[in-house]
Amino acid sequence: MSTKTQTLDHEAVGAYLRGRLPGFDSDFEVVKFQTGQSNPTFMLKTTEGNYVLRRKPPGVLLKSAHAVDREFRVQKALADTDVPVAKMHLLCEDDDVIGSAFYVMDHVAGRNLTDPRMPDSDPQSRAAVVDEMSRVLASLHQVDIDAVGLADYGPPGNYFERQLARWTKQYRASETEVIPEMNELIQALEKAMPKEDGQRGLVHGDYRIDNMIFASDGPTCQAVLDWELSTIGHPYADLAGVIMQWQMPPGSEGRGLAGIDRAALGLPSDQAFIESYCKRRGLDGIDNFGFYLSFSFFRMGGILQGVLKRALDGNASNPERAVKLGGFVSLFARSGLEALNK
Repeated sequence: MSTKTQTLDHEAVGAYLRGRLPGFDSDFEVVKFQTGQSNPTFMLKTTEGNYVLRRKPPGVLLKSAHAVDREFRVQKALADTDVPVAKMHLLCEDDDVIGSAFYVMDHVAGRNLTDPRMPDSDPQSRAAVVDEMSRVLASLHQVDIDAVGLADYGPPGNYFERQLARWTKQYRASETEVIPEMNELIQALEKAMPKEDGQRGLVHGDYRIDNMIFASDGPTCQAVLDWELSTIGHPYADLAGVIMQWQMPPGSEGRGLAGIDRAALGLPSDQAFIESYCKRRGLDGIDNFGFYLSFSFFRMGGILQGVLKRALDGNASNPERAVKLGGFVSLFARSGLEALNK
């Protein structure tokens, strides 16, 4: 296992940020976050306030993966929109500074809810948080990409066709064993590909409750995090991603709501959340949602396969957790086939 993903060159970071950001003319503390499998993330505690440094992992990486420059660009572009993001400070693309590209942003204080069951909340509070998730998601998909300078943030054409080809290629590049269900799902999605419907906007790519920071005393979202997979694409991918996550097993690994009495907890059904989102966007409904849900399961399976491959290669941010997550690939594939067949 490489220790480079677990540590940060304190001296090199300080030398680079000194004179560029307040707080680095004296000693500061570095603390690594254990969350975030893709790009290692660190808290920088200074006398002037706290920052977050997010870096590309060192080593041989899949092409187009770990794009911290894109993360920086999209969050900077969203600064004056209705989508809450952390304040971006600087991007360093010089690998010689710490061994890989990185960016620094404000640390956003608040609650990071890693379990969608929200065990420490009451039904009313849970309902308010999920409604805020719906509001922020609809706001994201209504961002004027031309006005914020993101019209070229993704290529034109059928988003799902493009994404299926991309993630199939990524999956093959990180494949460690033959998983028949994944092969079957890829073929099924190719056959079921819907026609382009004209919807094109900014998508987050991994929109879920644990990639958000909420106010410590209420449901207001303070920042949406982890924009590595963001691009210009079809908004239903993000919506289906939320539903996909909820259909996973509950607990620290699945982080889902499968088998949970949602009504008793104050949580909406899948359909109620979809209807809330559609109402905010002025949509009558969504046809063929099974395809979008199936695609979400496939893509997450591909992502987790990449996480497993990095763990085996010694480049994972959290190796032990990475291996556990890699065990979910076949489960995601089976779930994708089930969603498509429904």
